[in-house]
Amino acid sequence: MGQTTQSASGALVETRDLAVGYEGRVLVGGIRLKVCPGQVVTLIGPNGAGKSTILKTIAGQLAALGGCVLLSGKDLSQLPVRARAQELSVMLTDRVRTELLTCADVVEMGRYPYTGRLGGTTPEDRQKVQGTMELLQVWDLRDRDFMQLSDGQRQRVLLARAVCQEPRALVLDEPTSHLDVRYQIELLTVLRHLAHDQGLGILVTLHELPLARRVSDWLVCVKDGVVTLQGTPEQVFVPSVIDALYDLTPGSYDALTGDVLLPEAQGHGREDDAQA
Repeated sequence: MGQTTQSASGALVETRDLAVGYEGRVLVGGIRLKVCPGQVVTLIGPNGAGKSTILKTIAGQLAALGGCVLLSGKDLSQLPVRARAQELSVMLTDRVRTELLTCADVVEMGRYPYTGRLGGTTPEDRQKVQGTMELLQVWDLRDRDFMQLSDGQRQRVLLARAVCQEPRALVLDEPTSHLDVRYQIELLTVLRHLAHDQGLGILVTLHELPLARRVSDWLVCVKDGVVTLQGTPEQVFVPSVIDALYDLTPGSYDALTGDVLLPEAQGHGREDDAQA
């Protein structure tokens, strides 16, 4: 199908022929994507395709092996750390370890791009911490030791920290991992609110295809070292595209429900093929 042209303009995040990888070895190359105000852009593709590596490079945690990343039109590599943090907030899957910090302390760390030289917070900062924690439904955890939380609770607190940073763009790697269905839906509802009502640009990776279809305005498909397709949910979530992206038996993806059917639900198609 090729890459469909994205209609929005004025990108908050843009990559131009970006190449990402480790130790000089390119994992994914030729990446051209953009995230515009009011959009949720989702990377999908099989495990090991390089989605998290793309996010880490866009976040500045890995050096690009080619091309460039632009934040509001400025080269990421040329931006001071504080200026970068005011443009972009990041929540990756790497485990965060803290010592003797409450959940409110962790969320308050999101205010560091705006604090003075001594790092002190103001009453306004603390008000933003409370408002963000209430939005993410973690205000009741404010006095709890962060390291004593469940994985799902930590995930929500870390998202609150990222949002409290008040960036123009958010980069999130698997934000629904460790969350039950209720909190997955609530979290994605918050993301859509932040994008559509507050104008943030959001770049996210998701494994759950029904959730990706529900939350995304634009999708970027990654496989075999390249971006194979970009488009709207209506363009991407069709059986031929999803089956090819994940190397599924033709007909495995049900576009109506968003589910992937097991082989036995397709009349034992794989067993018949093996016996043919």
